[in-house]
Amino acid sequence: MKKVLLFGAGKSATCLIGYLINESDQNNWELLVVDGNLDLAKSKIGNASHATAISINVEKDSERKKLILQADIVISLLPPSLHFLVAQDCAEMKKNLLTASYVDDKIKTLEPLIKENGLLFLCEMGLDPGIDHMSAMELIHRIKNNGGNITSFKSHTGGLVAPESDNNPWHYKISWNPRNVVLAGAAGAVYKDDNNIITKKYESLFDDCEKINVKDIGNLSYYPNRDSLSYISVYDLSSANTFLRTTLRYPSFCEGWKAIVYAGLTNDKDRIDAKNISFKKWSAAIEPFVTQENKEQLQFLGLFADSVIPASSKTSADVLQYLLETKLAMSPNDKDMIVMLHEFEYEIGQNKHSLRSCLIVKGENNTRTAMAKTVGLPIGIAAKLILLGKIKLTGLHIPILPEIYEPVLHELKANQIEFEEELN
Repeated sequence: MKKVLLFGAGKSATCLIGYLINESDQNNWELLVVDGNLDLAKSKIGNASHATAISINVEKDSERKKLILQADIVISLLPPSLHFLVAQDCAEMKKNLLTASYVDDKIKTLEPLIKENGLLFLCEMGLDPGIDHMSAMELIHRIKNNGGNITSFKSHTGGLVAPESDNNPWHYKISWNPRNVVLAGAAGAVYKDDNNIITKKYESLFDDCEKINVKDIGNLSYYPNRDSLSYISVYDLSSANTFLRTTLRYPSFCEGWKAIVYAGLTNDKDRIDAKNISFKKWSAAIEPFVTQENKEQLQFLGLFADSVIPASSKTSADVLQYLLETKLAMSPNDKDMIVMLHEFEYEIGQNKHSLRSCLIVKGENNTRTAMAKTVGLPIGIAAKLILLGKIKLTGLHIPILPEIYEPVLHELKANQIEFEEELN
Protein backbone atom coordinates (compact mmCIF):
# COMPACT_ATOMS: atom_id res chain seq x y z
CA MET A 1 0.00 0.00 0.00
CA LYS A 2 1.48 3.36 -1.06
CA LYS A 3 1.71 6.03 1.62
CA VAL A 4 1.16 9.76 1.11
CA LEU A 5 2.55 11.95 3.89
CA LEU A 6 1.22 15.49 4.26
CA PHE A 7 2.76 18.00 6.66
CA GLY A 8 0.33 20.82 7.46
CA ALA A 9 -3.47 20.84 7.83
CA GLY A 10 -4.11 24.60 7.83
CA LYS A 11 -6.35 26.82 5.72
CA SER A 12 -4.79 25.86 2.39
CA ALA A 13 -4.89 22.10 3.04
CA THR A 14 -8.66 21.51 3.24
CA CYS A 15 -9.40 20.73 -0.41
CA LEU A 16 -6.05 18.98 -0.86
CA ILE A 17 -6.89 16.58 1.96
CA GLY A 18 -10.34 15.94 0.50
CA TYR A 19 -8.81 15.18 -2.90
CA LEU A 20 -6.16 12.87 -1.43
CA ILE A 21 -8.76 11.01 0.65
CA ASN A 22 -10.80 10.36 -2.50
CA GLU A 23 -7.73 9.18 -4.44
CA SER A 24 -6.59 7.02 -1.52
CA ASP A 25 -9.97 5.30 -1.44
CA GLN A 26 -9.84 4.64 -5.19
CA ASN A 27 -6.21 3.49 -5.34
CA ASN A 28 -5.94 1.81 -1.94
CA TRP A 29 -3.36 4.32 -0.71
CA GLU A 30 -2.79 5.43 2.87
CA LEU A 31 -2.85 9.15 3.72
CA LEU A 32 -1.14 10.47 6.84
CA VAL A 33 -1.93 14.09 7.80
CA VAL A 34 0.53 15.66 10.25
CA ASP A 35 -0.13 18.89 12.11
CA GLY A 36 0.86 20.42 15.43
CA ASN A 37 -2.87 20.71 16.17
CA LEU A 38 -4.19 17.12 16.31
CA ASP A 39 -7.84 18.20 16.55
CA LEU A 40 -7.43 20.29 13.40
CA ALA A 41 -5.90 17.37 11.50
CA LYS A 42 -8.68 15.04 12.71
CA SER A 43 -11.36 17.51 11.65
CA LYS A 44 -9.91 17.64 8.14
CA ILE A 45 -9.93 13.85 7.57
CA GLY A 46 -13.27 13.10 9.26
CA ASN A 47 -14.10 9.40 9.18
CA ALA A 48 -12.01 8.56 6.10
CA SER A 49 -11.00 4.90 6.17
CA HIS A 50 -7.67 5.39 4.40
CA ALA A 51 -6.52 8.48 6.34
CA THR A 52 -4.88 9.00 9.73
CA ALA A 53 -4.24 12.21 11.64
CA ILE A 54 -1.16 12.57 13.80
CA SER A 55 0.57 15.31 15.76
CA ILE A 56 4.33 15.44 16.25
CA ASN A 57 7.01 17.99 17.00
CA VAL A 58 8.15 18.60 13.43
CA GLU A 59 11.39 20.12 14.67
CA LYS A 60 12.30 16.87 16.42
CA ASP A 61 14.42 14.92 13.96
CA SER A 62 13.56 11.42 15.15
CA GLU A 63 9.78 11.92 14.98
CA ARG A 64 9.90 13.63 11.59
CA LYS A 65 12.29 11.18 9.98
CA LYS A 66 10.38 8.14 11.19
CA LEU A 67 7.32 9.30 9.25
CA ILE A 68 9.24 10.32 6.12
CA LEU A 69 11.03 6.98 6.00
CA GLN A 70 7.68 5.18 5.62
CA ALA A 71 6.29 7.47 2.91
CA ASP A 72 6.19 6.99 -0.85
CA ILE A 73 5.68 10.71 -1.45
CA VAL A 74 5.85 13.72 0.87
CA ILE A 75 3.87 16.97 0.65
CA SER A 76 4.88 19.98 2.75
CA LEU A 77 2.60 22.91 3.47
CA LEU A 78 4.74 24.00 6.40
CA PRO A 79 6.28 27.46 6.90
CA PRO A 80 9.59 27.88 5.00
CA SER A 81 11.83 27.29 8.04
CA LEU A 82 10.19 23.98 8.91
CA HIS A 83 9.66 23.09 5.28
CA PHE A 84 13.41 22.98 4.73
CA LEU A 85 13.84 20.39 7.49
CA VAL A 86 11.41 18.14 5.64
CA ALA A 87 13.11 18.83 2.30
CA GLN A 88 16.51 17.92 3.75
CA ASP A 89 15.18 14.62 5.06
CA CYS A 90 13.49 13.81 1.76
CA ALA A 91 16.69 14.42 -0.19
CA GLU A 92 18.71 12.24 2.17
CA MET A 93 16.09 9.49 2.54
CA LYS A 94 15.29 9.36 -1.18
CA LYS A 95 11.67 10.55 -1.07
CA ASN A 96 9.91 12.67 -3.70
CA LEU A 97 8.65 16.01 -2.37
CA LEU A 98 5.85 18.35 -3.39
CA THR A 99 5.29 21.85 -2.05
CA ALA A 100 3.57 25.14 -2.83
CA SER A 101 6.56 27.11 -1.55
CA TYR A 102 9.00 29.11 -3.65
CA VAL A 103 12.33 27.60 -4.63
CA ASP A 104 14.68 29.55 -2.37
CA ASP A 105 18.46 29.45 -1.96
CA LYS A 106 18.27 26.84 0.80
CA ILE A 107 16.26 24.43 -1.35
CA LYS A 108 18.70 24.98 -4.22
CA THR A 109 21.54 23.67 -2.05
CA LEU A 110 19.82 20.28 -2.12
CA GLU A 111 19.75 20.09 -5.91
CA PRO A 112 22.94 17.95 -6.32
CA LEU A 113 21.62 15.37 -3.84
CA ILE A 114 18.17 15.41 -5.47
CA LYS A 115 19.78 14.63 -8.83
CA GLU A 116 22.16 12.04 -7.38
CA ASN A 117 19.27 10.14 -5.78
CA GLY A 118 17.03 10.38 -8.86
CA LEU A 119 14.30 12.26 -6.99
CA LEU A 120 11.62 14.72 -8.05
CA PHE A 121 11.23 17.84 -5.94
CA LEU A 122 8.31 19.76 -7.44
CA CYS A 123 7.96 23.22 -5.86
CA GLU A 124 5.75 26.28 -6.52
CA MET A 125 2.86 23.90 -7.18
CA GLY A 126 -0.03 25.84 -5.66
CA LEU A 127 -1.92 28.90 -6.91
CA ASP A 128 0.57 31.76 -7.05
CA PRO A 129 3.11 30.34 -7.53
CA GLY A 130 1.71 27.32 -9.34
CA ILE A 131 -1.35 27.72 -11.53
CA ASP A 132 0.11 31.03 -12.72
CA HIS A 133 3.22 29.23 -14.00
CA MET A 134 1.30 26.43 -15.68
CA SER A 135 -1.31 28.58 -17.39
CA ALA A 136 1.25 31.17 -18.50
CA MET A 137 3.65 28.58 -19.92
CA GLU A 138 0.87 26.85 -21.82
CA LEU A 139 0.09 30.16 -23.57
CA ILE A 140 3.74 31.14 -24.04
CA HIS A 141 4.50 27.83 -25.73
CA ARG A 142 1.37 28.07 -27.87
CA ILE A 143 2.15 31.61 -29.06
CA LYS A 144 5.78 30.75 -29.82
CA ASN A 145 4.81 27.53 -31.62
CA ASN A 146 2.57 29.65 -33.86
CA GLY A 147 5.50 31.90 -34.75
CA GLY A 148 4.68 34.67 -32.29
CA ASN A 149 7.15 37.01 -30.60
CA ILE A 150 5.91 38.09 -27.18
CA THR A 151 6.59 41.78 -26.48
CA SER A 152 4.66 42.25 -23.23
CA PHE A 153 3.59 39.91 -20.43
CA LYS A 154 1.64 40.88 -17.33
CA SER A 155 0.29 38.38 -14.83
CA HIS A 156 -2.09 39.42 -12.05
CA THR A 157 -3.41 37.27 -9.19
CA GLY A 158 -5.51 38.09 -6.16
CA GLY A 159 -7.21 36.32 -3.30
CA LEU A 160 -10.32 38.46 -2.81
CA VAL A 161 -13.72 38.38 -1.16
CA ALA A 162 -16.54 37.40 -3.52
CA PRO A 163 -18.96 40.27 -4.35
CA GLU A 164 -21.86 38.57 -2.55
CA SER A 165 -19.82 38.44 0.69
CA ASP A 166 -18.27 41.90 0.37
CA ASN A 167 -19.69 43.90 3.29
CA ASN A 168 -16.83 45.92 4.79
CA PRO A 169 -15.06 49.13 3.70
CA TRP A 170 -11.82 47.25 2.97
CA HIS A 171 -13.58 45.01 0.45
CA TYR A 172 -11.29 42.28 1.73
CA LYS A 173 -11.41 39.28 4.06
CA ILE A 174 -8.72 36.88 5.23
CA SER A 175 -8.73 33.58 3.33
CA TRP A 176 -5.08 32.62 3.78
CA ASN A 177 -2.11 33.18 6.10
CA PRO A 178 -2.77 36.58 7.75
CA ARG A 179 0.93 37.12 8.45
CA ASN A 180 1.58 37.09 4.72
CA VAL A 181 -1.09 39.76 4.29
CA VAL A 182 0.56 41.94 6.95
CA LEU A 183 4.00 41.69 5.34
CA ALA A 184 2.94 41.76 1.68
CA GLY A 185 5.15 44.06 -0.32
CA ALA A 186 7.60 44.73 2.53
CA ALA A 187 10.61 43.94 0.32
CA GLY A 188 9.52 46.40 -2.36
CA ALA A 189 9.33 45.38 -6.01
CA VAL A 190 11.32 45.24 -9.23
CA TYR A 191 9.99 44.66 -12.75
CA LYS A 192 10.50 45.51 -16.41
CA ASP A 193 8.33 48.12 -18.13
CA ASP A 194 8.91 49.20 -21.73
CA ASN A 195 12.55 48.06 -21.53
CA ASN A 196 13.14 49.99 -18.30
CA ILE A 197 13.92 48.27 -15.00
CA ILE A 198 11.58 49.77 -12.40
CA THR A 199 12.36 49.50 -8.70
CA LYS A 200 9.78 50.49 -6.11
CA LYS A 201 10.32 50.84 -2.39
CA TYR A 202 7.79 49.50 0.10
CA GLU A 203 6.58 52.98 1.02
CA SER A 204 5.58 53.78 -2.57
CA LEU A 205 4.25 50.36 -3.55
CA PHE A 206 0.61 51.19 -2.79
CA ASP A 207 0.70 54.73 -4.22
CA ASP A 208 -1.54 55.16 -7.23
CA CYS A 209 -2.13 51.44 -7.81
CA GLU A 210 -3.02 50.90 -11.44
CA LYS A 211 -6.50 49.65 -12.31
CA ILE A 212 -7.59 46.85 -14.59
CA ASN A 213 -11.06 45.79 -15.66
CA VAL A 214 -12.01 42.15 -15.23
CA LYS A 215 -15.07 40.75 -16.98
CA ASP A 216 -18.00 40.13 -14.59
CA ILE A 217 -16.04 41.69 -11.69
CA GLY A 218 -15.33 45.30 -12.71
CA ASN A 219 -12.32 47.38 -11.80
CA LEU A 220 -9.54 45.92 -9.66
CA SER A 221 -6.22 47.48 -8.68
CA TYR A 222 -2.80 45.87 -8.67
CA TYR A 223 0.60 46.39 -7.12
CA PRO A 224 3.83 44.74 -8.36
CA ASN A 225 5.18 41.59 -6.74
CA ARG A 226 8.59 41.47 -5.10
CA ASP A 227 10.70 40.17 -8.00
CA SER A 228 9.31 39.84 -11.49
CA LEU A 229 12.74 39.87 -13.12
CA SER A 230 13.81 36.43 -11.90
CA TYR A 231 10.97 34.87 -13.89
CA ILE A 232 11.99 36.39 -17.22
CA SER A 233 14.52 33.62 -17.83
CA VAL A 234 12.23 30.99 -16.28
CA TYR A 235 9.50 31.88 -18.79
CA ASP A 236 12.07 32.36 -21.59
CA LEU A 237 10.79 35.88 -22.30
CA SER A 238 14.01 37.90 -22.51
CA SER A 239 12.70 39.51 -25.70
CA ALA A 240 9.68 40.98 -23.92
CA ASN A 241 9.84 44.75 -23.41
CA THR A 242 7.49 44.48 -20.41
CA PHE A 243 7.41 41.73 -17.80
CA LEU A 244 5.33 42.21 -14.67
CA ARG A 245 3.78 39.98 -12.02
CA THR A 246 1.31 41.61 -9.61
CA THR A 247 -1.16 41.16 -6.76
CA LEU A 248 -4.80 42.13 -7.26
CA ARG A 249 -7.00 43.96 -4.74
CA TYR A 250 -10.17 46.00 -4.88
CA PRO A 251 -9.17 49.66 -5.50
CA SER A 252 -10.02 51.00 -2.03
CA PHE A 253 -7.75 48.46 -0.34
CA CYS A 254 -4.63 50.17 -1.65
CA GLU A 255 -5.81 53.54 -0.32
CA GLY A 256 -6.19 52.25 3.24
CA TRP A 257 -3.14 50.01 3.22
CA LYS A 258 -0.94 52.85 1.96
CA ALA A 259 -1.65 54.77 5.18
CA ILE A 260 -0.86 51.72 7.32
CA VAL A 261 2.49 51.25 5.56
CA TYR A 262 3.38 54.95 5.82
CA ALA A 263 2.70 54.80 9.58
CA GLY A 264 5.00 51.80 10.04
CA LEU A 265 2.26 49.62 11.49
CA THR A 266 3.44 46.56 9.55
CA ASN A 267 6.87 46.64 11.23
CA ASP A 268 7.85 43.14 12.37
CA LYS A 269 11.40 44.00 13.48
CA ASP A 270 11.19 46.65 16.23
CA ARG A 271 9.95 45.46 19.61
CA ILE A 272 7.08 47.25 21.33
CA ASP A 273 5.98 47.38 24.96
CA ALA A 274 2.46 45.98 24.88
CA LYS A 275 1.61 46.70 28.51
CA ASN A 276 -1.61 48.71 28.84
CA ILE A 277 -1.27 50.44 25.45
CA SER A 278 -4.49 51.22 23.62
CA PHE A 279 -4.94 50.62 19.92
CA LYS A 280 -5.36 54.37 19.54
CA LYS A 281 -1.98 55.08 21.16
CA TRP A 282 -0.26 52.26 19.25
CA SER A 283 -1.53 53.60 15.91
CA ALA A 284 -0.93 57.28 16.65
CA ALA A 285 1.64 57.53 13.86
CA ILE A 286 -1.11 57.07 11.29
CA GLU A 287 -2.90 60.33 12.11
CA PRO A 288 -1.09 62.43 9.44
CA PHE A 289 -2.14 59.91 6.79
CA VAL A 290 -5.85 59.72 7.63
CA THR A 291 -7.95 61.06 4.75
CA GLN A 292 -11.62 61.32 3.89
CA GLU A 293 -11.12 58.31 1.62
CA ASN A 294 -9.55 55.96 4.17
CA LYS A 295 -10.97 57.12 7.51
CA GLU A 296 -13.87 54.64 7.51
CA GLN A 297 -11.51 51.74 6.70
CA LEU A 298 -9.09 52.60 9.50
CA GLN A 299 -11.92 53.03 12.00
CA PHE A 300 -13.46 49.72 10.94
CA LEU A 301 -10.15 47.96 11.56
CA GLY A 302 -10.14 49.28 15.13
CA LEU A 303 -7.03 51.43 14.93
CA PHE A 304 -8.56 54.21 17.03
CA ALA A 305 -10.13 52.05 19.75
CA ASP A 306 -9.49 52.80 23.42
CA SER A 307 -9.24 49.09 24.26
CA VAL A 308 -5.82 47.61 25.01
CA ILE A 309 -3.71 45.77 22.43
CA PRO A 310 -3.01 42.05 23.07
CA ALA A 311 -0.40 41.64 25.79
CA SER A 312 1.32 38.93 23.77
CA SER A 313 2.19 41.37 20.97
CA LYS A 314 5.93 41.66 20.36
CA THR A 315 5.85 43.96 17.32
CA SER A 316 3.43 46.24 15.48
CA ALA A 317 2.98 43.48 12.90
CA ASP A 318 1.57 41.26 15.68
CA VAL A 319 -0.99 43.91 16.62
CA LEU A 320 -2.00 44.49 13.02
CA GLN A 321 -2.31 40.75 12.41
CA TYR A 322 -4.64 40.49 15.42
CA LEU A 323 -6.84 43.24 14.02
CA LEU A 324 -6.97 41.68 10.55
CA GLU A 325 -7.89 38.28 11.97
CA THR A 326 -10.55 39.86 14.18
CA LYS A 327 -12.10 42.49 11.92
CA LEU A 328 -11.61 40.95 8.47
CA ALA A 329 -12.41 37.33 9.31
CA MET A 330 -14.63 35.33 6.98
CA SER A 331 -18.01 34.35 8.44
CA PRO A 332 -19.00 30.66 8.11
CA ASN A 333 -21.01 31.20 4.92
CA ASP A 334 -18.77 33.83 3.34
CA LYS A 335 -17.27 33.12 -0.05
CA ASP A 336 -13.82 34.14 -1.19
CA MET A 337 -12.74 34.55 -4.79
CA ILE A 338 -9.56 33.96 -6.77
CA VAL A 339 -8.93 36.12 -9.82
CA MET A 340 -5.98 35.44 -12.12
CA LEU A 341 -5.43 37.37 -15.34
CA HIS A 342 -2.63 37.01 -17.89
CA GLU A 343 -2.16 39.79 -20.48
CA PHE A 344 -0.05 39.15 -23.56
CA GLU A 345 0.98 41.38 -26.43
CA TYR A 346 2.77 39.66 -29.30
CA GLU A 347 3.63 39.92 -32.96
CA ILE A 348 3.29 37.41 -35.78
CA GLY A 349 5.04 38.88 -38.79
CA GLN A 350 3.82 42.45 -39.14
CA ASN A 351 0.59 41.82 -37.24
CA LYS A 352 0.16 42.75 -33.60
CA HIS A 353 -2.09 40.75 -31.27
CA SER A 354 -3.23 40.84 -27.69
CA LEU A 355 -4.52 38.00 -25.53
CA ARG A 356 -6.18 38.02 -22.13
CA SER A 357 -6.66 34.78 -20.22
CA CYS A 358 -8.74 34.99 -17.04
CA LEU A 359 -9.54 32.60 -14.22
CA ILE A 360 -12.26 33.30 -11.64
CA VAL A 361 -12.93 30.77 -8.88
CA LYS A 362 -15.34 31.24 -5.97
CA GLY A 363 -15.27 29.37 -2.70
CA GLU A 364 -18.17 27.53 -1.09
CA ASN A 365 -17.78 28.79 2.50
CA ASN A 366 -15.03 29.83 4.93
CA THR A 367 -13.56 26.31 4.96
CA ARG A 368 -13.84 25.12 1.38
CA THR A 369 -12.44 28.34 0.03
CA ALA A 370 -11.35 29.20 -3.49
CA MET A 371 -7.89 29.72 -1.98
CA ALA A 372 -7.82 26.21 -0.51
CA LYS A 373 -9.08 24.75 -3.77
CA THR A 374 -6.59 26.50 -6.06
CA VAL A 375 -3.61 25.99 -3.74
CA GLY A 376 -4.40 22.39 -2.83
CA LEU A 377 -5.73 20.73 -5.96
CA PRO A 378 -2.64 21.25 -8.18
CA ILE A 379 -0.49 19.61 -5.49
CA GLY A 380 -2.91 16.73 -5.07
CA ILE A 381 -3.18 16.13 -8.80
CA ALA A 382 0.60 16.16 -9.20
CA ALA A 383 1.01 13.73 -6.30
CA LYS A 384 -1.42 11.32 -7.93
CA LEU A 385 0.28 11.58 -11.32
CA ILE A 386 3.68 10.90 -9.76
CA LEU A 387 2.43 7.89 -7.79
CA LEU A 388 0.77 6.49 -10.92
CA GLY A 389 3.97 6.94 -12.90
CA LYS A 390 2.48 9.53 -15.28
CA ILE A 391 5.02 12.20 -14.32
CA LYS A 392 8.47 10.63 -14.51
CA LEU A 393 10.75 13.65 -14.22
CA THR A 394 13.63 13.84 -11.77
CA GLY A 395 15.42 16.86 -10.37
CA LEU A 396 14.35 20.15 -8.79
CA HIS A 397 11.47 21.65 -10.80
CA ILE A 398 8.67 24.17 -10.86
CA PRO A 399 5.66 23.44 -13.14
CA ILE A 400 6.79 25.08 -16.39
CA LEU A 401 7.27 21.91 -18.43
CA PRO A 402 4.52 20.39 -20.62
CA GLU A 403 5.03 17.03 -18.88
CA ILE A 404 3.74 18.68 -15.72
CA TYR A 405 1.35 21.44 -16.74
CA GLU A 406 -0.58 19.60 -19.48
CA PRO A 407 -2.04 16.77 -17.34
CA VAL A 408 -2.48 19.00 -14.27
CA LEU A 409 -4.33 21.76 -16.13
CA HIS A 410 -6.46 19.10 -17.83
CA GLU A 411 -7.67 17.76 -14.48
CA LEU A 412 -8.06 21.23 -13.02
CA LYS A 413 -10.57 21.96 -15.80
CA ALA A 414 -12.54 18.91 -14.68
CA ASN A 415 -12.66 20.58 -11.25
CA GLN A 416 -14.04 23.87 -12.63
CA ILE A 417 -10.68 25.63 -12.54
CA GLU A 418 -10.60 26.86 -16.12
CA PHE A 419 -9.41 29.98 -17.93
CA GLU A 420 -11.46 32.05 -20.36
CA GLU A 421 -9.54 33.65 -23.23
CA GLU A 422 -10.08 36.86 -25.19
CA LEU A 423 -8.02 37.28 -28.35
CA ASN A 424 -7.65 40.53 -30.29
